[in-house]
Amino acid sequence: MQEILIGGQNGTQVLMDAAMGNRHGMISGATGTGKTITLQILAEGFSKIGVPVFLADIKGDLSGITLPGLAHEKITERIQQIGISNFQYRGNPAVFWDIFAKTGHPVRTTISDMGPLLLSSLLELNDTQTGVLYSCFKIADDNGLLLLDLKDLRAMLRWMGDESKALQAEYGNISSASLGTIQRQLLVLEEQGAEHFFGEPAIQLSDFCKTDFSGNGVISILDATELTTKSPRLYATFLLWLLSDLFETLPEVGDADRPKLVLFFDEAHLLFDQAPKVLVDKIEQIVRLIRSKGVGIYFISQSPLDIPEDILGQLGLKIQHALRAYTPKDQQTVKSVAATFRSNPKIDTEAVISELKTGEALVSVLNKDGSPAPVERIFIRPPESQIGPVSKQQRDEIMHRSPFSGRYEQELDRESAYEMLKKKAELQVDQPKASSPTRTSNRQSAGEALLTSAARAIGSTVGRQIIRGIMGSLLGGRR
Repeated sequence: MQEILIGGQNGTQVLMDAAMGNRHGMISGATGTGKTITLQILAEGFSKIGVPVFLADIKGDLSGITLPGLAHEKITERIQQIGISNFQYRGNPAVFWDIFAKTGHPVRTTISDMGPLLLSSLLELNDTQTGVLYSCFKIADDNGLLLLDLKDLRAMLRWMGDESKALQAEYGNISSASLGTIQRQLLVLEEQGAEHFFGEPAIQLSDFCKTDFSGNGVISILDATELTTKSPRLYATFLLWLLSDLFETLPEVGDADRPKLVLFFDEAHLLFDQAPKVLVDKIEQIVRLIRSKGVGIYFISQSPLDIPEDILGQLGLKIQHALRAYTPKDQQTVKSVAATFRSNPKIDTEAVISELKTGEALVSVLNKDGSPAPVERIFIRPPESQIGPVSKQQRDEIMHRSPFSGRYEQELDRESAYEMLKKKAELQVDQPKASSPTRTSNRQSAGEALLTSAARAIGSTVGRQIIRGIMGSLLGGRR
């Protein structure tokens, strides 16, 4: 049996059975109470037993997990308090990723792979607009048009607007107002940097499931510092896409001695804020079923109540740092959180939650039979790796040694919907003028309309980029 030491106090140590690692978990607590260190020591623990880890680095200080920590008297004191006999400063194998490709390898997926449900949530569409987007995907599939990036989607939407009447019989009403809303939301999304995320080469999820030559799990670190401030909706949608894709592609593994992969989602409330019920239901389903694929999900947020109740009930490991109760609402929250733990007669859980010091936590793990163990008050063990971020030079060196160096950096733009429509539009322009008198009707055919609208879409894309550049310079925005 493999175990991960979480911490301890007064001769008592709390260890998590690695076989329960795919039963998910929750790390919660107020700002500054030690959640990031707890995330770090769990990631270390999984990596040491050969489990790959994916984590979102919200504050930019988890990159230090790649380097050995430095000795400090407070760390020595904590080691003695917990009774750790085999503590050793060590770094962990890691790979840096960044959707904006500034501090890590690019992470991309295609519009088609994202799908209309997640894309609708990202665009904040209502039911009617979502229905139109579903029609867009269906029409593209029926016509063999690949939707890979944002310009593919924009060209497709423009053609749908021009041919809405012809398409209505087969695909239902396609409202011009809905198309306009979707197009405007795509512009907003582009301004938030989403064009970096949609395209090719698309990330291979197997690259998040690697071990090094020593058998340690590789820790994939997504730089989410800019992502969560610039485009929190994109951050949430990326995490949901990651969950969905893992669920759909990984094979069943049954009961195992350790997970195949664990995911740490910081600022977890962003996954559920303003998400439509159909999407929350999908997340709940994935969380419930993905453990059979050997995947463990760990949410990090200020309060467990940030997570929907049906999902919270599926989380096996619970680590609660301090919560402050300054108002009657805060006091009610503390009471509700205390009720989520299995009681320990030695601990007044509700009172202790507000008394915990930085680095202390209330912890409940799962027993071998899957039942929750009574809550314990412990000190979280210190990390063996560096606390805080690496320098830019150190990050660059790690990036240079990465096995994925050069694999994703060069963006591809193969023939897809935009290019196919552009090619047809050019062929239409090159047709001899003499052929025009043979027409028997002034009405454009569907094919002609497609070509004409494609040409307009191409021209408007260029024009929009120019205008955005001018307005960006005038208003101090980005180009």
